[in-house]
Amino acid sequence: MTTAPRTAQRQLRWILGSLMVVMLLAALDQTIVATALPTIVGDLGGLDHLSWVVTAYLLAQTVITPVYGKLGDLYGRKRILQAAIVVFLVGSVLCGLAESMTELIVFRALQGLGGGGLMVGAQAALGDVVPARQRGRYTGLFIAIFGAASIAGPLLGGFITTHLSWRWIFYINLPVGLLALVVLAIAFPSITGAGRAKIDYLGAGLLAIGLTGIVLMTTVGGTSVAWLSPETAMLGIGGTVALVAFFIVEHYATEPILPPRLWTSHTFALTSAVGFIIGFSLYGAVTFLPLFQQVVRGASPTASGLQLLPLMCGLIVSSVGSGRMIARTGRYRIYPIMGTGLTVLGLALLSTMGPDTSTATSSIFMAVLGFGLGMVMQVLILAVQNDVPYEDLGVATSGATLFRSIGGSLGTAALGAVFAHRLTSELAARLPAGAGAVAHSGNVDPSAVAKLPAAIRHLYLDGFSAALGTVFVVSAIAAVLAFALTWFIREVPLRTTLRHEDPTPDTPQPASGATAGSDVTMQGSSSR
Repeated sequence: MTTAPRTAQRQLRWILGSLMVVMLLAALDQTIVATALPTIVGDLGGLDHLSWVVTAYLLAQTVITPVYGKLGDLYGRKRILQAAIVVFLVGSVLCGLAESMTELIVFRALQGLGGGGLMVGAQAALGDVVPARQRGRYTGLFIAIFGAASIAGPLLGGFITTHLSWRWIFYINLPVGLLALVVLAIAFPSITGAGRAKIDYLGAGLLAIGLTGIVLMTTVGGTSVAWLSPETAMLGIGGTVALVAFFIVEHYATEPILPPRLWTSHTFALTSAVGFIIGFSLYGAVTFLPLFQQVVRGASPTASGLQLLPLMCGLIVSSVGSGRMIARTGRYRIYPIMGTGLTVLGLALLSTMGPDTSTATSSIFMAVLGFGLGMVMQVLILAVQNDVPYEDLGVATSGATLFRSIGGSLGTAALGAVFAHRLTSELAARLPAGAGAVAHSGNVDPSAVAKLPAAIRHLYLDGFSAALGTVFVVSAIAAVLAFALTWFIREVPLRTTLRHEDPTPDTPQPASGATAGSDVTMQGSSSR
């Protein structure tokens, strides 16, 4: 009599393992290229387009995320996730075969179109096989994998580039992705959507145009083109107009990509706002931590990546630990409150760092930040999945992920502008007139800074640290707003079943939910 439960648990482990591999692939390819970029330029040329190797992937991933969420609701998570993996792997192969920088950028965009489906697909698919009450422990693992992969990506990229070739950064996805495809095909239940196949192409197009305009504006503004240039203005205005048109169209679409009814959900609105702010603070601030390690401490790129381990460890411990506690108690509201509070504290502590800050002290500061973030990111997804009807599970998950990504893009750009302006002001105030062009230019090349005379270098590093401190202060102020919003998140009892229409929602059910190969039509209901 125990064979069936054991089989179901074994099946669940295979499913979760494959979903974690999918999450690993998506997270790694956001950052793994960073340390290989100099080698890629040396091989393919195209220095002027260097940043687009990263930007093309992130932009495509951001734009396509809501579309995958809706397609998963319509056609079932399994087949859409498999399609995303195939697109991702095809893009990976083509990236490895690229013979020019232009080809690599185009193929990275194709890879990103698949990567967007991996991220949201894995998180939404978890809702198909694990009840909300037990989902906390697994979402904690997912966030831990995401955080670890994001930080480990540059290290792995550098290692592969050094010992093999930069092309293997992309080829290595093949065996891992194919394994995930096979396991999903065998173990994941064939859960179909509601059978409504009318896709909102107009809404998808407007959303893609709007997000592309806004993300491009924040990416190239202040770097490739000036913030006040006509090009930046056109991107900003065009993106805004397209997004306004998108929200209008969604009110009349039969199957909207981001249903307006989601915004009537108190939980969805709050978690989207908190996710946006967390993305702003996290991606924006963490971007500058390696810069501090390399310029102020003189660490190598690899060493600066290793010095982010306290942040990664704090994130892993808190995300896994809070996930287990949520599964045990069924209560989750306290964790985003505590997490955003610790995030504010961690960012405030980081703002005090300077040339004399010890490695141990900065490690503690980063661990505090990581510990706080780990308690926030997973709960936002869990709360919104638990609150919306089943038919909106995919779009709600993709919406939460989307706003965090947009927040990250805007945060990186905005905080970069704050840092550049503040650094120029600090250096002008601290350095004597004869300090030299390199110092006064705000050059952040570690090798150039190391060659400055000792007295000038000391003044430069003080100014650099002060400018970087401003970045963390702005991030902390933004996180305070997230902390305030988390107090308004409602504690909704976590579901213990996989179906909304189950007549006994408080009765614990097996986490596997459905057997492999079954064709179950999951019909959502807004009632509880």
